[in-house]
Amino acid sequence: MRQTGVLQADEPVLLIDRKRRRYLIDLKEGGEFHSHSGVLAHDDLIGRAEGETFRSTRGMVFIAVRPTITDFLLKMPRGAQVVYPKDIGPILILADIFPGARVLESGLGSGALSTGMLRAGADITGYEIRDDFEQTARENVGRFLGPDVMGRYRTEVRDVYEGIDATELDRVVLDLPEPWQVVPHAERALHRGGIFLAYTPSIIQVSQLHDAFEESRFGMAETVEVLQRGWHVQGLAVRPDHRMVAHTGFLTHARLLAE
Repeated sequence: MRQTGVLQADEPVLLIDRKRRRYLIDLKEGGEFHSHSGVLAHDDLIGRAEGETFRSTRGMVFIAVRPTITDFLLKMPRGAQVVYPKDIGPILILADIFPGARVLESGLGSGALSTGMLRAGADITGYEIRDDFEQTARENVGRFLGPDVMGRYRTEVRDVYEGIDATELDRVVLDLPEPWQVVPHAERALHRGGIFLAYTPSIIQVSQLHDAFEESRFGMAETVEVLQRGWHVQGLAVRPDHRMVAHTGFLTHARLLAE
């Protein structure tokens, strides 16, 4: 659904106070946002334009905007460690996620990566071994993307190490501790030219995955790491930030080739 510049009921909204603290809420008719800074009625926001300022009962000023995907993923409820936005963007490019792509994703966690791929237009079958993680992922995806997207997000509580039922997949995308166990299953599930991508925190995992590729029909394997450094810019004070988002995980991708 195309968004307008007007805030509406039943959608997530990000409130930012003058100290740059951020609060993610779901607008509800008759609802209220409570904090140490007072109460802000949801009805005051509904029907108003994004970017306006609102004052709580204790005088705190908030800016209200729709959350970006980055805002949402960093503030949403987590059942497991999330794939960070700095890695989701490169994953979408390295795995070449396109509208209508048939993707097998395993290791759903909190649904961060699912949200990114679904927003890019993918059609996802998700495997998750924990039913609480599966439920959290589905709730987060539906909360940010809306109910219409759930027809493209089919999930099952099952172990991908035991096999993949689907065939002629375009992509297999994994956030698992032992992705090399999935390599034989992915060979049968992907069509030729399909892409296998795994997100792993340890370089030992990367090494074992590359060893598995050597014994398979996967080729063109590459591993990259994405580092993100912000900059402080204030008047003449221009310098790199003292802190940066450094290592989170390695992105390893390969393509299924002929015999």
